[in-house]
Amino acid sequence: QVQLVESGGGLVQAGGSLRLSCAASGRTFSGYAMGWFRQAPRKEREFVAAISWSGDNTYYADSVKGRSTISRDNAKNMVYLQMSSLKPEDTAVYYCAADRSTADVTTRPDYWGQGTQVTVSS
Repeated sequence: QVQLVESGGGLVQAGGSLRLSCAASGRTFSGYAMGWFRQAPRKEREFVAAISWSGDNTYYADSVKGRSTISRDNAKNMVYLQMSSLKPEDTAVYYCAADRSTADVTTRPDYWGQGTQVTVSS
């Protein structure tokens, strides 16, 4: 079992930056690929970014590519999502996710956090 707790969400103006954090506990963190998803009001949850267990490989949705960076610190059991040039359409609840498979973490991860709200004002 892996427990995930997100933090760092909040209200930010368009064009601003925000860094989301996800603290993991439970099983060996370094054995899991990690991801971020988001869900806007009245929309389905969508993939945002993912990182392999080693941190060597990263993946991004087209909507955030070039504006976001996912990273991880296996020594601290943490994963981060740095977002910049934020837009109102980035407003959503952001969820941290984990899976042993890098492929599955982008589509159907086994573990989810509770989410953190990000609101971007225009």
